[in-house]
Amino acid sequence: MSALLSIQGLEKRFGGVTATDSLTLDIMPGELHAIIGPNGAGKTTLIGQLSGEIAPDAGSIRFKGQAITALPVERRALLGLARSFQITSVLQGFTALENVLLAAQAHDGHSFRFWKPVLAETTLRDTAMAVLDQVGLAGRAAIPAAALAHGEQRQLELAMALAGKPDLLLLDEPMAGMGPEESVRMTELLARLKRSVTILLVEHDMDAVFRLADRITVLVYGSAIATGTPDAIRADESVRAAYLGSDS
Repeated sequence: MSALLSIQGLEKRFGGVTATDSLTLDIMPGELHAIIGPNGAGKTTLIGQLSGEIAPDAGSIRFKGQAITALPVERRALLGLARSFQITSVLQGFTALENVLLAAQAHDGHSFRFWKPVLAETTLRDTAMAVLDQVGLAGRAAIPAAALAHGEQRQLELAMALAGKPDLLLLDEPMAGMGPEESVRMTELLARLKRSVTILLVEHDMDAVFRLADRITVLVYGSAIATGTPDAIRADESVRAAYLGSDS
């Protein structure tokens, strides 16, 4: 089986700091692959390079067999690569439904129009409602995003990413700022999404990571020190010394 996403020799430096250090990694179709590591390991910088927001200094990125290293964010999105952020990026003044409609419009290449005719477009509305149902927010469709709980806003952001029918989701700490109950709900949601979409997950919640991941890569100072199944990562002494045995 060919890799859906292939990273070869990726490097990124900010002044004297090496954020990504000759990283080579393959993400296989259908897997949930988690990236873990201490603060400053380069996890978010890696996601930024994969999404097209940060240009690497060296190396290559291929997605579905196509070189995307130099492609802008919007071109990567149209190819089927979607990203969520550490900080919620929903439009607070719009309802949950309107947020997802906007995301679906952008992916389908529609021009921005007044909301009333957009809401009347059956196909777009049906797509948006199906995605909201998928993330457990169908009953909150008419609620302004600003009135949603933090965990619900993270679910909404995920719905906006799914509205583009991506082949690969880049999730950057989707549980950031959540309480225990919200984290459990998000973990259950990601478990349901597994296999329907390939997921690259950056997350500090180790309980969620080890429950969800098919494979885990451990980054330290921008370098991958180990990649393997959750059981293999748990048993790796170098990983325990560098990360799992310390406060993440």
